[in-house]
Amino acid sequence: MNDRHPDITIVRRLKASPEKVYAAITQVDQVLQWWGPDAGPAVSAEIDLRPSGRYSVVFRLMDGSEHNPRGVYREVVPNEKLAFTWEWPNRPDWESLVTIRLRPIDIGTELTLTHEKLPNDDAIESHRAGWTGWVGELETYLEEE
Repeated sequence: MNDRHPDITIVRRLKASPEKVYAAITQVDQVLQWWGPDAGPAVSAEIDLRPSGRYSVVFRLMDGSEHNPRGVYREVVPNEKLAFTWEWPNRPDWESLVTIRLRPIDIGTELTLTHEKLPNDDAIESHRAGWTGWVGELETYLEEE
């Protein structure tokens, strides 16, 4: 058996300051305007933004299916870093870890998203597609602001 836990890493250069990017991913009113891997709506969000605080986001995909990732913040460094567990209500054995780092660059922010400890290749591929869409939706939201 392979004990290695593969990671997903996505790096994107965004034309917005780290403060604006951080607000878009941590403030409920903004999360509700864009969160998800496609143009489907965010239905609800709860964010207790502090170490050990919990979050929960419900989003609906364009195909009509609803999803509810949730978890606990492990590290919160405003405008620089968020680390949080990633859990699915129907798969409590699949707890993984997401880390988002924000670094100021000449055009705005370099966002690096890493998702660690996914359980298998199918989960890796579905989450890679989901996070790629998520970053794209975030980028679109920031450009419209």
